[in-house]
Formats: sequence, structure tokens, C-alpha cells
Amino acid sequence: MDQLNALKAFCRVVEAGSFSAAAAELKVSHTLISRQVRQLETLLGARLLNRTTRRLALTEAGHAYHERARRILAELLEADLAVSHHHAAPRGVLRVNAPMAFGTLDLALWLPRFMTRYPDLRVDLVCNDRNVDLIEDGFDVGIRLARDLPDSSLVAKALASIPAMLVASPLYLSRCGMPVAPAQLTDHNCLTYTMVPRPQEWSFTAPDGQPLTVTVKGSLQANTGVALRHAALEGIGIATTAPFIVHEDLAQGRLVQVLSDSPMRPRTLYAVYPHNRHLSPKVRAFVDFAADIYRAPAWA
Repeated sequence: MDQLNALKAFCRVVEAGSFSAAAAELKVSHTLISRQVRQLETLLGARLLNRTTRRLALTEAGHAYHERARRILAELLEADLAVSHHHAAPRGVLRVNAPMAFGTLDLALWLPRFMTRYPDLRVDLVCNDRNVDLIEDGFDVGIRLARDLPDSSLVAKALASIPAMLVASPLYLSRCGMPVAPAQLTDHNCLTYTMVPRPQEWSFTAPDGQPLTVTVKGSLQANTGVALRHAALEGIGIATTAPFIVHEDLAQGRLVQVLSDSPMRPRTLYAVYPHNRHLSPKVRAFVDFAADIYRAPAWA
């Protein structure tokens, strides 16, 4: 038995939903596909698929085997690409995941330049503010903003340090006053970003270099910095934000930075990707292009 071809046949049956569909995709006979899967089950000593006249269903052993088989075939494909297409132009579909605000306000600005440089690539950009499993959801690369990345099997390349800052409108500051020390934030309406572990705890570095944490409260919390920006522009309160969201507002005087002498702990911008993607020309091209962009970002 050719176990590699049997492995491919099994995965194709699972993903296509039937032996007939898998046989058509692989351009072989239904009989051959069925025999390869039976031989694989015999070799393993376990049933992988429950077969009925209406549908196929993975057994518990089949679920576990399919997950590992899929990874093996992906690794094999990447190994082939590494050897035969190491210097080839990036091509195919590149699936990218990014936070909503960063993806729409920053990454989207330079993405057309990347696509112009690599015309054989098609990009599928998905922006959201939930915790996405790149491997489970089939992404090639993700952009992450974090103070500390969780331990994982992903490769992480640091692209830039992004300051965290507080901003408010001149209207709000004329009405409520400009705080001159972090402790005074307890007297203000503070607009908090919820996609961090402790949204109501704002951490600073005091002028003497000592860390300082202040517990704040306010009338708005949101999982996107865009909503906080709009609220700050309308004079609702003091918002925690990042320069890529508000740099134009600061330049035009629509917003004012608060407590600039007591900086907040910055976050790091990362490109993250599965280990088996690190030699892929399309991922390598995207990460290298992003690294060039963030050596001197527009909002720095």
C-alpha cells in the first residue's frame, strides 16, 4: 500500500464529503479511493469513517487522524515549496488576519502597494477583534498588537513598538480640566478599551521612572479604538488609544495628548504565522514588506 496516497485520499474524502466527489477531484476511480481508505484503516487497526447510504461521518479516531494527516500534508507541501520555489514569485491566496482598527486604518493603507508589487497574489484580509486561531481558521499570517504574546506554536516577528496614549478634546479639557498626574484620572470620565486583560487599570511610568497603576471608571468601554476616538472627539471623556488611530486628530488639534510626561506601557506590533508557513514565498514576502513599512511608520 502507498500510505502517502492513501493519506491524501482519506483527507480528500473527508473534505469533499463523499468518495465520489473525492474521486472526481483526484481524477481516479471511486473503487480506488474506497480501497485506499480501507487499506489505511486496516493498517491502523481502526475505523476512520462511518459509512451510511446518505453520508460519511468521522469516527473519534478519524477526527484525530484527519487533524494530524492534514498537518502532515501541509508540511509536505511547504517542504516542496521551500525546495522548488524558494526564489519563485509569491502567488496564490494569502489569508491575513488583523485587529479591526489596525487593519482598516493602517494596514489597508499600504496593502495596495504590496499587491502591486506581487500581482500574482490574491489577498483575503479578515479584520476582527476576537481571538483567532490562525491554524484552526486557516490563516497564513496574522497581525497582533500586544504587550505580551501568549505562549504558542506560532512564530512571532516584532515589527514596531506602538505607544499607548491618552487623548481628549479641547472641549472636554476646557470643561473638566487637564489632569497633571495619573492619580487625577479618578476624577475624570475615562473611556476604556476592553480587548486587554484589565481595561480599568491604566499603567504608567511616572517621571521618576517608577511604575504606577490607576484604576479608572467611565461611561464608555468598547472593543474597538475607533469608537473611543469618536467619543473623545465629541468631548465625552479621556480615551486610551494608539497613534495610528489619532495621529491626524493630534496634528489638526482636534485632540490633545493627556499626561505625556507619564507614558503608558507600549504595545508591540507583531506578524505571527504557523511554523510550517515560514518558508512560504507569499508569507515571507508579506512579513518582509511589513517590516520595511514599520521601520518608519507614518504615525511615528
